[in-house]
Amino acid sequence: MARLPDAFIDELLARSDIVEVVGSRVPLKRKGKEYEARCPFHDERSPSFYVSPTKQFYHCFGCGAHGTAISFLMNYDRLEFLDAVDELAKRAGMEVPRDPNPRSAQQADDSRDLYAAVEAANRFFIKQLEGNDKANAYLDGRGVDASVRAQFQIGYAPDGYSALKDALGKDERRMKLLERAGLFSRNERGHVYDKFRDRVMFPIFDRRGRVIAFGGRVMAKDDGPKYLNSPETTLFHKGRELYGLWQVRQANQKIERLVVVEGYMDVVSLFQYGVPQAVATLGTATTPDHAELLFRNAPDVYFCFDGDNAGRKAAWKALESVIPRMKDGRQAFFLFLPDGEDPDTIVRKEGADAFNARLAQATPLSQFLFDELGREINLATLDGRARLAERAKPLLAQIPDGAFGDLMRAELGRLTGVGGTAAAGNSGFVPPPPRTPARPSTQATQKRSLVRGAVAVLLQQPSLAQALEGHHFAGLRLPGVELLLEMLEIIDARPDISTGALIAHFEGRQEQQWLNTLAMQSLPGDSDSWRQELHDAVAQLEKQLLLQRLDELQAKARAQGLDDTDKYELRELLKVRATLR
Repeated sequence: MARLPDAFIDELLARSDIVEVVGSRVPLKRKGKEYEARCPFHDERSPSFYVSPTKQFYHCFGCGAHGTAISFLMNYDRLEFLDAVDELAKRAGMEVPRDPNPRSAQQADDSRDLYAAVEAANRFFIKQLEGNDKANAYLDGRGVDASVRAQFQIGYAPDGYSALKDALGKDERRMKLLERAGLFSRNERGHVYDKFRDRVMFPIFDRRGRVIAFGGRVMAKDDGPKYLNSPETTLFHKGRELYGLWQVRQANQKIERLVVVEGYMDVVSLFQYGVPQAVATLGTATTPDHAELLFRNAPDVYFCFDGDNAGRKAAWKALESVIPRMKDGRQAFFLFLPDGEDPDTIVRKEGADAFNARLAQATPLSQFLFDELGREINLATLDGRARLAERAKPLLAQIPDGAFGDLMRAELGRLTGVGGTAAAGNSGFVPPPPRTPARPSTQATQKRSLVRGAVAVLLQQPSLAQALEGHHFAGLRLPGVELLLEMLEIIDARPDISTGALIAHFEGRQEQQWLNTLAMQSLPGDSDSWRQELHDAVAQLEKQLLLQRLDELQAKARAQGLDDTDKYELRELLKVRATLR
């Protein structure tokens, strides 16, 4: 599907009541003009999650979660964007626009055929497992019962070079689809043969529960390679997918944690023995896309690796991907297993309770980071502390603004005396007081700047922009002016836009968090006073632009002189300034 039109998204949000959408999943309690609840995206004892029916927007003052009805469904129900749009459209009785482009329609049909071909291969592998004693004996020996085999749709690829090809390759188009899906290989002579042979097959599902690829495992230790994965295809990008995530979503109404392991059998065994929150990266190190996907599904992520040097390198790679995404409310831990053990062997030997006990003792990201950076550094010396500070600063700079980042920098200061709030003598560290979620009130804050004031008013009631009889301050060099102009342009194109839909236009941009905070402020006054404040702010911005241009012309006159056009402009601007005094 092509990108959905902004006008459709705006109308969909306008016809969707965010209180109804959120309230069907989270118990809301009315508080003044808004609704409050304990945040569904992080653990808290007192409510800091607010839903505004007038602004069609939600915001948590504890963890910073925010957005519209669409983003709520994406985060709470863990839906993809298009799935969340489809869900809301059904509720609102709207038809999602489809791309009329024939080429795009053909591509959509081609994708459906590709999914169908992969699913056909999956059914073939499942059927082959039913009658294969060797594969069933292997799974029996690993303690994988029938229900878990069905849950993960485990199958078997027969030995030989053409079992799948003979079963499904009845026509040339089907053959090409299977080859594009990575199920066939081709030798130097161009001969096509089955990629997976005599392997237990683990289908990989996308976030909508569709099979997109496979992992095949040998059953004998001497055979190799141990795991064989589908290559990258149109459907499958290993750096963006997690094995077992679909099953985790089906098994857990609310996902409190995710346990990241390395192998398919690790995931399956953890499910089998009572730890249904395990996922695995697909033969690759943890990527930034993996990290984003993990935290989008759970607030706590545990990385489980071997305790050897390779395991610690993999853990560090995971840390590098995770640390830029460590917003407040998120936690990451690292569990290193004894030599010769993996999650599969540990959980079968010790059981779920013992494995959970190990997770409870896992190393927090903060400790792992400083421990690893401090290896072979003597912190008793100035040189050693300086080296640790230089190693840590680039990583800490990637942490999003918030309490976690503040505390990490404070800890660096405690360890080194650099970059934190520790005393110069480094005799001790007093942590800052805990942040209490509180609703900002503009009555208790300092006077806002003109731009900030105008933006705050527009976020309270975007339709007030229609009362402006034009605005002429483009080019004014003040922070936030370009953002304000962009907001006015959006509102001019869609006069009925809600606050939530307006902020959605800035999704993923640096200004978004600032807009979220302003949007949830309770401004004093009413619509009439806000309208006057906006009008006055725009008038002052236009005056500042005039003064800015006067300064430019006068500076030019002193430096190199003015031509006739410049002189005429200067005279006219001086006349206007005289009327403004």
